[in-house]
Amino acid sequence: MRVIFMGTPDFATATLEAVLEAGHEVVLVVTQPDKPKGRGKNVQFPPVKECAVSHGIEVYQPKRVREPECMEHLRNYRPDMIVVAAFGQILPRELLELPPYGCINVHASLLPKYRGAAPIQWAVINGDENSGVTIQRMAEGIDTGDMIAKVTVALEPKETGGSLFERLATAGAALCVQAMADIEAGKAVYLPQDETQATHVSMIKKEMGRIDWSMSAVAIERLIRGLNPWPSAYTGLGGKTLKIWEADVLSQDTAYPHGTIVKIDKMSIQVQTGEGILVLREVQLEGKKRMSVDAFLRGYDLQQGTVLKD
Repeated sequence: MRVIFMGTPDFATATLEAVLEAGHEVVLVVTQPDKPKGRGKNVQFPPVKECAVSHGIEVYQPKRVREPECMEHLRNYRPDMIVVAAFGQILPRELLELPPYGCINVHASLLPKYRGAAPIQWAVINGDENSGVTIQRMAEGIDTGDMIAKVTVALEPKETGGSLFERLATAGAALCVQAMADIEAGKAVYLPQDETQATHVSMIKKEMGRIDWSMSAVAIERLIRGLNPWPSAYTGLGGKTLKIWEADVLSQDTAYPHGTIVKIDKMSIQVQTGEGILVLREVQLEGKKRMSVDAFLRGYDLQQGTVLKD
């Protein structure tokens, strides 16, 4: 099939590679505009653009896909199907109706649960046992279209947002290619979503990583994993930001107020929370590298009773 592929982050590159490997002709890749990144504000390509360039595929980067000139440009490519994976913009009806085989979306949740921009992180933060990928026929609403295929992925005990991202990207790529074959062969089944079961999740923002020590240790530990690698969970120590990359939970409490360091040993820093104790295993103080608590304590004189700031 002649395919227009629309996607932006790393998650989408796995699907683009799979579509190409399956023998489809990707006539155009549409992705978000280049953006400055890092301290030097150097302009960097979105990962999908880098992938497309490596394969010699033409790239189009409209600021707004809803603009009339964008629609006219895409119409020239006469796609049989449009494949979307984490593109980052809502597609207009005119574009959804352009290809004869429709527009399909690779969505990283088991719809109708977790419609929206950050289903992977929220699955970890909320302590879900399972996540997955849904291939859906796109509609005008946000992730509201009929479901074509699903695959379930069980979360590991120490699953992070980053590790689940990679696992779902791989699973979604394979599922997308199979769904494309079923659609082309006329074998696809389109199932409407149960709107009564629909849930929506918000975008992940940097400030979400600030730890509220009045929360339970279980909830904080999930937050740490869900926001790993970005934006990461953090607290305050001695006027500096302390990122927490890995932690465990002890289901016991002390008389100390929440946010207080109640015990320090060679391998851990234990902090009282609103319910239970959070055992810090890997941290990163502002201006320093990420390191084990053992290494951190060799260079920082931390005392029991120190209060970590929300």
